[in-house]
Amino acid sequence: QVQLVESGGGLVQAGGSLRLSCAASGRTFSSYAMGWVRQAPGKEREFVGRIWRSGDMPYYADSVKGRFTISRDNAKNTVYLQMNSLTPEDTAVYYCAACWGSSCLHTYEYNYWGQGTQVTVSS
Repeated sequence: QVQLVESGGGLVQAGGSLRLSCAASGRTFSSYAMGWVRQAPGKEREFVGRIWRSGDMPYYADSVKGRFTISRDNAKNTVYLQMNSLTPEDTAVYYCAACWGSSCLHTYEYNYWGQGTQVTVSS
């Protein structure tokens, strides 16, 4: 069992930056790939990206590539999402999630989810 708690969301102007954090409970954090998923009002969940168990092999959706960076600190049981050059289209609830699977590139592969943190980008 893994419990995830996101933090760091808020209101930011277009062009600004935010860093989200996701703290995980349990001693098996390093056994999971970690991903970020977002959901805008009235839209389906969108896979943002994921980082592998060892902290390498980051993968990003085309919509955020070059602007967002995922990192993790296994000693602190925490994964981060650094978001730069934000646009109003990035407004959404952002969720972190833990994946036991072999690719972890789809939302259905994720086993545990946080409660989400709201990110709002004003124009």
